[in-house]
Amino acid sequence: MDDGSRLVVGVDIGNSTTEACVAAVDAAGRVQRLGSALTRTTGVKGTPDNTDGAVTAVRRALEGARRDPAGLDLVLLNEATPVISGLAMETITETIITESTMIGHNPSTPGGGGLGAGTTVPIDDLVGDAPVPGGPSIVVVPRGWDFDRVAAVLNDAVGRGLELVAAVLAHDDAVLVANRLTGEPAGGAIPIVDEVGAVERVPLGMAAAVEVAAPGRTIRTLSDSYGLASVFGLDPDQTRQVAPVARALTGNRSAVVVRTPSGDVSDRRVPVGELVLTGAGKTLRVDVDAGAEAIMDLLGRVQPLEDATGEPGTHVGGMLAQVRDTMTDVTGQPAAEIRIRDVLAIDTFVPREVRGGLAGEVALENAVALAAMVRTSRSRMQVVADRVAGALHCSARIGGVEGEMAVRGALTTPGTDRPIAVLDMGGGSTDAALLTADGACTAVHVAGAGELVTKLIDSELALDDRDTAEQVKWYPLAKVESFFHVRHEDGTVQFFTEPLPAHVFARVVVMTPDGPVPVPTRHPVDHVRRVRREAKRRVFVVNALRALRQVAPGGSLRMLEFVVLLGGSALDFEIPEMIADALAGHGIVCGTGNVHGTEGPRNAVASGLVDAWATEPAGEQAGELAS
Repeated sequence: MDDGSRLVVGVDIGNSTTEACVAAVDAAGRVQRLGSALTRTTGVKGTPDNTDGAVTAVRRALEGARRDPAGLDLVLLNEATPVISGLAMETITETIITESTMIGHNPSTPGGGGLGAGTTVPIDDLVGDAPVPGGPSIVVVPRGWDFDRVAAVLNDAVGRGLELVAAVLAHDDAVLVANRLTGEPAGGAIPIVDEVGAVERVPLGMAAAVEVAAPGRTIRTLSDSYGLASVFGLDPDQTRQVAPVARALTGNRSAVVVRTPSGDVSDRRVPVGELVLTGAGKTLRVDVDAGAEAIMDLLGRVQPLEDATGEPGTHVGGMLAQVRDTMTDVTGQPAAEIRIRDVLAIDTFVPREVRGGLAGEVALENAVALAAMVRTSRSRMQVVADRVAGALHCSARIGGVEGEMAVRGALTTPGTDRPIAVLDMGGGSTDAALLTADGACTAVHVAGAGELVTKLIDSELALDDRDTAEQVKWYPLAKVESFFHVRHEDGTVQFFTEPLPAHVFARVVVMTPDGPVPVPTRHPVDHVRRVRREAKRRVFVVNALRALRQVAPGGSLRMLEFVVLLGGSALDFEIPEMIADALAGHGIVCGTGNVHGTEGPRNAVASGLVDAWATEPAGEQAGELAS
């Protein structure tokens, strides 16, 4: 450059994104920031595949700053140590129904209402002049029956003395049949459950109960253990046995329970495997099905963690082995040399189809989500630097340790001072670093961040759609109450001058910048919001506290003064507030970073790399530029 300044770009390669900061540094070490850029990271962080993303970020930053790439003097890369987070989520309880004991689901439009208890009877037995069964009857209608014919046969049978108390249909005809029933009870008030896909497996001639709740309500009797005991006359041992049935039916608008003499209902624990943690000169073991609290308690007793392994042949063993294999593929290091440096366990619930059910019923089973993180050597980063230098025809080197660069960049946030701690919340890991008043810096990396939150939301809401779960994580919710207004999750109402799309009417939606997007769930707004916030709390708040304790002097949070939140997750609309609330009781000033007062929580490491190079002796700078 004509004024003797050097054009330097700092590049921060992260788990999900790669950031660049372009600046002019004069002979006196003064830094003039010219622009920044952001792109998606290519490959696994800290591997040669990062080259394309880094080059793209540099070129975009130069283009935004209107600088000729030919004038670029130096690219500074962070010491991007590979970090891979693997995730296992496995149920530790399982509801099993045998002998076709239960039907419980939520058809869109069940018919009638109330509770009916009696004996299951096939509708074929009621055709013609055949004698009707004595006692309360629940009629089972297979496929192929038209609703008009069903109603006609039932009305005729009732006229001949049938005590009709409920019906179970294969097709989506409950309301149509209910509207055509006459006699007692009048007006089709009996409960009718439809959309039973496996209706041919409903046991006949067995004691059963059918319940349909009023619109907007859920069943009360069949979802209560003592309600089932009252209906079927169960003793205490039998009541204990059917408790999982009641639990599986909780929250449904309709349900059918059939009691079979040889039926069996059980709620058993499923062994997931044993986790082996090594550290602090000891090796400890814990069953994953003991739950997250037991795992994290054991982890605290072996800190700093040296390695974690899983019992061979189990789910957790396979997950940890896969993490090692992935790292071997991307780094070339033997699996035996790769060590897992942190794990995060979280208790959660996962919807699972009940084995033995007839209508795809699901039960929320206890589960443990387990994230594991691997760190390896920095040797491969030099390959990235060499390739970047070749692609951009300039000098390139590894500019500094990521944690030190992050706190240096965070210090440019207005209102901060040393000692300062940062929390860099990304997609795979949560990183913490502390810069003391005398310039000493310590950093830690813990497993679990944005991807884990998305996984929890996806599983607990049974979405089976990662993109929708990601939107639920990032944006507020609302309920579309008409074609022209929505009620937001905070209770406020928003009106629109143009009608909303028909497919979002009466749905829970995510209010994205592009408009409302429906969430494929029958849960109300409050439930979805609770799942979202709990997922964020169990990952980010828990990780923030345990990471900061690892870098705080003496492990005491009260020794910290300023905590700055960095990374993509610091842009979330509620995570910074949740972490600040958790730290408020310790007298800590906590908030979202604003690097150089303009960049927000982004670009801290990239800016820190440039600032650090600018303070180096002129002779060292000249040597690097000459190389």
